[in-house]
Amino acid sequence: MKAYEIHNDRPGLDSVILTEHPEPKPGQGQVLVKINAASLNYRDLLVAKGAYGTKLPKPIVPLSDGAGEVVAIGEGVTRVQVGDRVAGIFMQQYICGELTLEKSNSALGGAIDGVLAEYVVFDEQGIVKIPEHLSYEEAATLPCAAVTAWNALVTEGQLKAGETVLLQGTGGVSIFALQFAKMMGAKVMITSSSDEKLQKATQLGADITINYRTYPDWEEKVWELSDRMGVDHVVEVGGSQTLSKSLRAVRYGGKVALIGVLTGFAGDVSTVSILFKHIRVQGIYVGSRDMFEQMNCAIAQNKLKPIIDRVFSFNEAKEALSYLESGKHFGKVVIKKP
Repeated sequence: MKAYEIHNDRPGLDSVILTEHPEPKPGQGQVLVKINAASLNYRDLLVAKGAYGTKLPKPIVPLSDGAGEVVAIGEGVTRVQVGDRVAGIFMQQYICGELTLEKSNSALGGAIDGVLAEYVVFDEQGIVKIPEHLSYEEAATLPCAAVTAWNALVTEGQLKAGETVLLQGTGGVSIFALQFAKMMGAKVMITSSSDEKLQKATQLGADITINYRTYPDWEEKVWELSDRMGVDHVVEVGGSQTLSKSLRAVRYGGKVALIGVLTGFAGDVSTVSILFKHIRVQGIYVGSRDMFEQMNCAIAQNKLKPIIDRVFSFNEAKEALSYLESGKHFGKVVIKKP
C-alpha cells in the first residue's frame, strides 16, 4: 500500500515522502481501516518541519486525523464490525479521565505512526463511529480540531447560553468553536487579518468581527465592545504573543483555553492579570474518546457540518501542507483518497 513518511533529515516539507508499505493485518483486538480522507492541523506542519519537540527517532507516518471504513477485524473485536464508518481518536490510549504522560505518548502522527496511508490498523478502543450525515471528508476533520474546540468550550469551559466567546483567527479549531458556541446559544467575537474571512465568519453566526490589522490592539477593542466587562471565554490559539492580550480581553473570573502555539512556544505573560482578575487559564491538549463520542452526539443531533476550505488528492500531500502553511484557508484542509 501507499503511505507517506516524515524524514526529518530533509529540510522543510521535503521531509514528506511517498513510500510503499506492506498492507497491515489486524491482530487480536484490532481493526483494519481503509482510510478514505485525512485532514491537516498546524501540528502536522511542525512535525514535518522537525519543530515539534525533539526530532523523530525514525521515519513516521504523519497526520492524526483520518476517517474510513472498517474492512477487517481481528479476533475478539466487539466495538465495531466490517463496513462501519469510523475515525481514529487523536491519542489512542486516551479513552476517558484525566490526561497522563502515557496517554499523551499515544498521539497519532507524532508519538506513533499516523493516518496518511491507504490502510491503518487501530486498536478497537482507539476509534469512534462517525455521524451518519457526514461524508468521510467531513468526518476526517473531527479528531483533533473539533474535539479540541469541544473540550475547550464544553467539557472544561462549561459554556452556558448567553455567555460571550472570543475566538482568534479562522483556522480549524476556531471555526469549530464558532459553530459549537452558536449551537449552544453563546455570543461570538472573532478576529482575523482578512475582511473576507470575517465576512464568512459572520455568515456562520459570528456576532462581532475584528480585523487585527486594522486594530492591532484588538484586546482594547474587545474590552470596549464588551461594555468594558470583558468576554467570558477566550479560545487562545495564538500562543506566546497573544496570551497577554487574551488576559486583557477576558472578564474578571473568566476562562482562557490555551490551545495553540502559532506565534511561538514561549513569551512574556501578564501573570498579574491572572492573579488580580482571578482568571482560569486551562491548557487544552485535544481530548478523550469519551469527549469525541459526546461531541459526535451533539453534531448528529444538530446536523452540524464541518467547514472544509479545500480538498487535495492523496498525491498532493505536500501541496496540502504548503497551502495550510500559507494561512489562506478558512476552516479545514483535507486530503482525499481516490
